[in-house]
Amino acid sequence: MADMSSEAGLRELTVGTGAGLETADMVLNIGPQHPSTHGVLRLALTVDGERVVSCEPIIGYMHRGAEKLFEVRDYRQIMVLANRHDWLSAFASELGVALAVERMLGLEVPERATWLRTALAELNRVLNHLMFLGSYPLEIGAITPMFYAFRERETLQSVLEEASGGRMHYMFNRVGGLKEEVPAGWTGRARVAIDEVRRRLPQLDQLIRRNDIFLARTSGVGVLTAEQAAGYGASGPVARASGLDFDLRRDEPYLAYGELSVPVVTRASGDCHARFEVLLDQVYVSLDLAQQCLDRVDQLTGPVNVRLPKVVKAPEGQTYAWTENPLGVNGYYLVSRGEKTPWRMKLRTASFANVQALATVIPGSLVPDLIAILGSMFFVVGDVDK
Repeated sequence: MADMSSEAGLRELTVGTGAGLETADMVLNIGPQHPSTHGVLRLALTVDGERVVSCEPIIGYMHRGAEKLFEVRDYRQIMVLANRHDWLSAFASELGVALAVERMLGLEVPERATWLRTALAELNRVLNHLMFLGSYPLEIGAITPMFYAFRERETLQSVLEEASGGRMHYMFNRVGGLKEEVPAGWTGRARVAIDEVRRRLPQLDQLIRRNDIFLARTSGVGVLTAEQAAGYGASGPVARASGLDFDLRRDEPYLAYGELSVPVVTRASGDCHARFEVLLDQVYVSLDLAQQCLDRVDQLTGPVNVRLPKVVKAPEGQTYAWTENPLGVNGYYLVSRGEKTPWRMKLRTASFANVQALATVIPGSLVPDLIAILGSMFFVVGDVDK
């Protein structure tokens, strides 16, 4: 029997942690088909009562063999595959491939294209974050934030749709720049959309950030230390919430980031709430960066791409390009033998490392906290499996 004189004893009777009771370990499967796993992901759990003893993420259910498909497609065709493994970060993913190929070719992209790419990359980052800012509270029982997040998503989505013609798989990057010039007056309409989202975002912020129930479900839950984050190679909002002050946009600038001042949002606690806060505060930063880029675009004239030969052949050699994607660092290792298709194109995706950290973060937690932890790791399963 629990000791009623102690606080722990009272918690045992009111909450029911299973302490003091004889239990046998049980193996449970979360997934592979489960609404809270962001796709087809399986977690093999060993539980002792309500306590998770071990967690093994089992991946590969969505594996499409993207890297092998890259090897039989030319550099233009790769783009249409690259923007699909992380369907929430399509523009950023195709951008990384373009940067790697351009580096191999020694191409200098027109300045107007560089600033437009940077603006669109930041808008894509906001769209990615808003999806998680709406869906994460939903997974732990709060439906209202989803309506606010999708209102802002739709405002920005219309801007990207006008420029690229797509709502999810934009296919707007090309080797040497962008597909085409943006429509007349587009930068002005994009600024209006950014102003609207910036003005209304505090409504979502105030609704959820300091909500008592949300705090109770996320504060002190699923702690990932800085050492653990670094050990698993976690990056992006997940790593910065654990205190890793690392962002490629500031530390190894690409595109136009070297001419921008990029504030890096970090937290020290490494829990679910810290990860949510980093994501939320990053939206404010990205909106400001996108607006600065659009202001610069209006000052520039000229082409937005480089005229290429009908068949693009990268010279023999290898290169590695990495970008700060919305979910973390994506790497693109390209090996060429002088042909029109890559000999090897290896992807290093942010979601893969973030998911592997679940094996350390989840054990020791209670089953009711499992989904709160899982959702806070901010991954897309297609980005894990490739």
